[in-house]
Amino acid sequence: MELILRQDVENLGFKDDIVSVKNGYGRNFLIPTGQAVLATSSAKKVLAENLKQRAFKEAKLVEDANAIAETIKGYEIKIASKVGSGDKLFGSVNNIDLAAAIAKAGTDIDKKFIKVTGGNVKRLGKYEAAVRLHRAVVADITFEVVAE
Repeated sequence: MELILRQDVENLGFKDDIVSVKNGYGRNFLIPTGQAVLATSSAKKVLAENLKQRAFKEAKLVEDANAIAETIKGYEIKIASKVGSGDKLFGSVNNIDLAAAIAKAGTDIDKKFIKVTGGNVKRLGKYEAAVRLHRAVVADITFEVVAE
């Protein structure tokens, strides 16, 4: 079943992509939740026209995303957390904490666009995360978890 995505779907595609999925996933989840529509020939023509009109705006968005990526890469992010015995944390550090630290440094980024490598961080040390600012721009940043 071919569908046109109306918004970004994790592990499937970005907005306005034409994707092929199994019938049940499309009919029972994507279409009822409004995340996709059927890719009929008329819908594909409308999509092509919209993409053509949006092409020059897209270049500006990519340029802005690259500027933000360079700014973020320059940050030295340290997240303070409570520590138990050794270097093990009470709780964990995740994308929400990292988004708050980046916002504190001066750039607001939505937590859903941040992916910490390896999932939640449960020990002190240096770690990496990928920040998706645009479908074509992903910034890799490093951050350090330190004792409070």
